[in-house]
Amino acid sequence: MTHAHPTLSAIVITRNEAHNLHDCLQSMRGLVDEIIVVDSQSTDATVAIAQQHGAKVAQPADWPGFGPQKNRALNLATCDWVLSIDADERVTPELAAEIKQVLQADASDVAYKLPRLSSYCGKFIHHAGWQPDYVLRLFKRGTAKFSDDLVHERVVTELPVQALHNHLLHYSYLNFSQVLSKVDAYSSASAKQAYARGKRSSVAGALGHGAWAFFRTYVIRRGFLDGGHGLALSISNAETSYYKYLKLWQMQQAEEAAAK
Repeated sequence: MTHAHPTLSAIVITRNEAHNLHDCLQSMRGLVDEIIVVDSQSTDATVAIAQQHGAKVAQPADWPGFGPQKNRALNLATCDWVLSIDADERVTPELAAEIKQVLQADASDVAYKLPRLSSYCGKFIHHAGWQPDYVLRLFKRGTAKFSDDLVHERVVTELPVQALHNHLLHYSYLNFSQVLSKVDAYSSASAKQAYARGKRSSVAGALGHGAWAFFRTYVIRRGFLDGGHGLALSISNAETSYYKYLKLWQMQQAEEAAAK
């Protein structure tokens, strides 16, 4: 396929993202030539919103984990370049202009990481290990893929990686109810991943990991400079770590009971 200028596919995976998806796709208007949405059986208006924006939508019946699901989306992309974005992220006009410059240069021997600025319950966080937060998201199709991780997947490429300068905005947690549900989901997926890799834990170990996660976020990574939001974030990081290792311990208990 030859084009007068290099083309760009945006790939998004979704599940019940109706509250996010319009703003996400709208932020890429005039930037991308194709939108691929791989949806995990949403029960809200996610698919209708994707179709309103002209997206190509696929709805596989199973959920293989974040990495494999993003590879499915990647496999459906047809443009020269690929931008991977999550439904709770937004491309700023400044970032869109910078990406257009990258496409015009068409340097296919480089992949690009974007500086991400994340919001926690209404406040953008500038410390606590959240900034700078570079995420590799822009690459020539065929030069990269996603790791097979169930959670915290990443782009894998052998190309050198350069950093862009303008922010990708990330509305990661809108409220504390969302924080609680994500703590539960991420700790479960992380525990499964750790268990599959042979890791083991105990209740005391879970407590130790939780305490360390709080200290690392609030003190070492200076979460205290983000005020009350930094304190709340440090506590939710501690909870995620604590429940990950507690769930891991519970899996061991089940395994030992089954072996008796």
